[in-house]
Amino acid sequence: MSGESNELFRKIYKSPLQDGEVRQIASALSQQDNKNLAEKAARLLHRFSVLIEVNKTVAQSMSLDHLLPRLIEVIKDVLQSDRATLFLHDNETDELFSRLVQGGNVSEIRIPQDAGIAGCVFTNGETLLISDAYSEPRFNREVDERTNYRTRNILCAPLTNKDGRIIGVTQLLNKASGDFSDTDAQLLEAMTSQVSAALEHAQLFEKLESARKDEATLLEVTSAISSNLDLDELLSKIMAATTKLLSAERSTLFIYDAEKDELWSRVAEGVNRREIRIPSNRGIAGEAFSTCKTLNITDAHSDARFNPEVDRETGFNTRNILCLPMIDRQGAPIAVMQVLNKIGGPFTARDEKRLRTFSAQAAVALENASLFQDMRRLKNYNEAVLKSLSNGIVTLDKDFKIAKVNEAATRNIGLTEENLVGRNVVEVFFEHNKWVAESLDFVSKTGGTDYHADTDYLRADGEIIAVNVTVASLADIDGTPMGFMLEIEDITSEKRFRTTMARYLAKEVMDKVLNSADQPFIASAQEATMLFSDIRGFTNMTENLGPGETVDMLNNYFSEMVEVVLRHKGLLDKYIGDAIMAVFGAPLSDPQDANNAVKVAIEMLQALRKLNKSRNRDGLEAIDIGIGISTGEVVAGNVGSEKRMDYTVIGDHVNLAARLESANKYFGTSILVSETTASQLASHEVLREIDVLRVKGKSKPILVYEPLAYYPERQQEKLLKALPVFEQAMKLYQQREWIEAGGCFKEFIDHCPNDMVSKLYIDRCAYYAQKPPEKNWDGVWALKNN
Repeated sequence: MSGESNELFRKIYKSPLQDGEVRQIASALSQQDNKNLAEKAARLLHRFSVLIEVNKTVAQSMSLDHLLPRLIEVIKDVLQSDRATLFLHDNETDELFSRLVQGGNVSEIRIPQDAGIAGCVFTNGETLLISDAYSEPRFNREVDERTNYRTRNILCAPLTNKDGRIIGVTQLLNKASGDFSDTDAQLLEAMTSQVSAALEHAQLFEKLESARKDEATLLEVTSAISSNLDLDELLSKIMAATTKLLSAERSTLFIYDAEKDELWSRVAEGVNRREIRIPSNRGIAGEAFSTCKTLNITDAHSDARFNPEVDRETGFNTRNILCLPMIDRQGAPIAVMQVLNKIGGPFTARDEKRLRTFSAQAAVALENASLFQDMRRLKNYNEAVLKSLSNGIVTLDKDFKIAKVNEAATRNIGLTEENLVGRNVVEVFFEHNKWVAESLDFVSKTGGTDYHADTDYLRADGEIIAVNVTVASLADIDGTPMGFMLEIEDITSEKRFRTTMARYLAKEVMDKVLNSADQPFIASAQEATMLFSDIRGFTNMTENLGPGETVDMLNNYFSEMVEVVLRHKGLLDKYIGDAIMAVFGAPLSDPQDANNAVKVAIEMLQALRKLNKSRNRDGLEAIDIGIGISTGEVVAGNVGSEKRMDYTVIGDHVNLAARLESANKYFGTSILVSETTASQLASHEVLREIDVLRVKGKSKPILVYEPLAYYPERQQEKLLKALPVFEQAMKLYQQREWIEAGGCFKEFIDHCPNDMVSKLYIDRCAYYAQKPPEKNWDGVWALKNN
């Protein structure tokens, strides 16, 4: 085709033609030119359709989360590239950013505005066509190596607005066939020019919306904390608000203790509630505090100031950190806010600004709360003294109106503090305990003291208790009468003791203990069966539940489980968080101790299934537990000091039961018993051998069994029916017949598809078939983390 015709075709792409120009083109065309014109006209129509599609996409949403991924898909499809990215410029952080859709979620990537090829195009405003990416020095191969990708060619063009200002960059990788062309570049520039205004508007809209949300969040949080004077609650609210405000995973607030020159915290999200203390100049928080500088760390583990031990202890992975000092009215640092793991990328300059604004408001609230706490501390000291007294204390003013009662007094009288304070003594005592009112009248007239020993007192709930009561007058430091005081001592000791013991022992065991005086409590070696149970995933449950709901859940759970323990003559030794430790055979032994322990384990799981049905109806998460049981010699008796002693048991089998409880997680079981327990069980108890283990803390291996009676009826029938296959598989495994054993375990899986033990052995057999153990292999499996 002639040069003149080519020039006319270029005009077609740039602007509409007049009728005369169209006729001129038609008269100058040969047959080949007509064919070329048809091809170019088709491409022109394709360009128009692309621009229409782009305009439709822009018209559908003002959200960058929707616009960017959708435009990227359109550009990628039209220009037949393998990958595409549309970067916008963030003038607050001097970064280029884009949004990607991964697994239904939108994530953000950010790079410096002058980094790499995209940064070069953004900086100089020139489109780049790169036919060989690896020969381009500005190309970063590390991304390809990290993602196992091969970039061949690149088209990268600036995105300009109507004023000619560059607002972003579009980058395409790997043309489907061949290299990117000038025509591709022209089409890309045409497409992006159509959407630049909409992208600018969407970016502005997002910033305005974000600022509005920030302002609303700050207003909401500031209002909440400004009136809160409870320090712990305030700290929790500040941290929850910080995490939410910055879209992070965790936050910690460290307060400065000037007396010890330490930073301390009782509020660290995602960590068990315990106080943390560090020197005020140590680590990242210490440096932020001592230098009064904001620290924005994009890679925590590469920073020498970061202590990775906390991550190892908690299982948390700290990626990035924003740490900022809180300054008081005098300009001195009083605390440090530390925020972990910005969701979607590192913390930005905008995050620093938001946190700085919020911390100024939080610092005022923190100062107010600290002052209030100091004022309240003295009052709490006096309250604590009253509360710690085991005897009931009632104080009255000169008009015989009750001014103050402690908890022991409310228990003794049988009325709440609200039902006592402010009432006249006659209203409370005259009807059923007239002698108390008469004693007060006597003291008011004589100014002395009146004492009543071993006297029956009728509580408000109708219960009669034995008490010693002292009535005395009160005077100020000048000797001026100011009221009266009642001291009520509950001496119903045997009843109290029986009530307390009944919480831990079955009735018949308690009767034997009481009849044996102190003998059962003297520490001695004896055989007993230990039972440990623990809730699976308890930490995650507590994170989803509030403190109140967690306590309610534990109370309901413990009530069901302890009832089972006591029903079979067990001793509830202690609660360990969400765990239960029960003893069978101490302080007094029974021939059925091992059987009783296994019965308890089975019935605990049966009771748990019923409890979980109720929780399911209420929309609550199901509870899952593991149980370990071992029998052997333990030391049982009183342990402690002269002032405080606890009855407990210690020894290897206590630890072994705990290890077996934890081993359930490895085998996918719910109950595991040691061979010493299994040897004492009744013959009708069906067990299956699970493994020969060497657990942490014991050099001698132990044989471990699983009772099958705890499974639901249908599942239990399948297990029993297929049990001979499992036993044959175990025999072959112990004979080192790996292929045959693996086949038998697979056959067992056909009967019981959910059996995790068989799946575990299938993996072991496959491993040993490839890497057989040494000739002296004894079949023992070491649980390294147990």
